[in-house]
Amino acid sequence: MGVAIRVADDGDRELLVRLLDEAFQDDPVSGWVFPDPAYRRATHHRLMAAFTDIVLAEGRVDLAEDGSACALWLGVPAGDHDGADGAGQEDEDGPAQLRAAVDPDNERVELIGRLTADVHPSGRAHTYLWMIAVSPERQGEGLGSALMEPVLDRCDREGLAAYLEASSGRSRALYERLGFVVTGGPLALPDGPYMWPMWREPRPGQRDAR
Repeated sequence: MGVAIRVADDGDRELLVRLLDEAFQDDPVSGWVFPDPAYRRATHHRLMAAFTDIVLAEGRVDLAEDGSACALWLGVPAGDHDGADGAGQEDEDGPAQLRAAVDPDNERVELIGRLTADVHPSGRAHTYLWMIAVSPERQGEGLGSALMEPVLDRCDREGLAAYLEASSGRSRALYERLGFVVTGGPLALPDGPYMWPMWREPRPGQRDAR
């Protein structure tokens, strides 16, 4: 589908935070981090704001022109293990700093950062899809694929791998259609849902052949 996409900047921050908050309110991982629905509605946006600030500063946010969807991307150099999942920090204190800033009494805010950092692949440079969000009323229209495909096209041209963690079975199925495969088995959150680390090798020539 044809979707007009632009790179977001600091002026889009409030829109991005609101979009991420709405899109992930019912996500299994967000429900695990903030189990009480009322507390999640009051607090979840702080975590989305922290993620938005990190990627606006260190990566790239692609935004549908109509504000219906966004994708948060980070470039991860070879050998970098903690820079992406460690809440944007290069040291092991990143998840703890995130917890202190977002919800100091909630240890799961810190734990999710540490657990995803532990499974994040190192050794090869790659593009990391931190999050992708589609407005609840627009889900199922192909916006997620439309946001991702230009970046994956570029990865194919440049011979660059891509990585993400799927937070639901529905998102995992989408990513599999785009060429991602589960790597290393699922990540089981304590007393919670699964996440699926997924890796995509570049496919030179395949996109040009479509």
